[in-house]
Amino acid sequence: MRVISGKARGHKLAAPEGLDTRPTTDRIKETLFNIIAPDIYRCKFLDLFSGSGAIGIEALSRGADKVVFVDNGRKALETIEYNLNHTKLSDNAEIIRTEVLPAIKMLGSKNAKFDIIFMDPPYMAGLYKPTLMAILEANLLNKDGYVIAEYPAKVELPVAEGFKLVKTKDYKTTVMSFWTLED
Repeated sequence: MRVISGKARGHKLAAPEGLDTRPTTDRIKETLFNIIAPDIYRCKFLDLFSGSGAIGIEALSRGADKVVFVDNGRKALETIEYNLNHTKLSDNAEIIRTEVLPAIKMLGSKNAKFDIIFMDPPYMAGLYKPTLMAILEANLLNKDGYVIAEYPAKVELPVAEGFKLVKTKDYKTTVMSFWTLED
């Protein structure tokens, strides 16, 4: 796993040991960032269920103004911190060390707004719809922003009221869905 493009291009990234995280493969990450490239520069990016931090670090490397990482796993948090220091991208990063739903509520209470929100929750934990609903309730997404949800191809993502599915990208075993706010 490495940073694909930008300021930290080529830096190898660590991943937490064990099966608690499933880092997005470089091939999928590269395709994803080719899709969202026009929106990355100077954006505010929220990386939920951050794991190794690879997605948010890629956004920082490509010019995001700020990335907020949210995770509650000790190994994941240590890895995110290590990867940010290793890539020298920690200046524009914030790490929130708690579960995602309380973090979303806390960010909402601070009137935080994001252009892109990436979420990759544990696949079978049933957190997709509750996370989307929490994002909506906390009003975290900018008017023209979008949420990207990563999930396994064999799982059907539940519809979340208040959001509109605008694009789905299928990578055989993994799917990325792009959601915007309903008009």
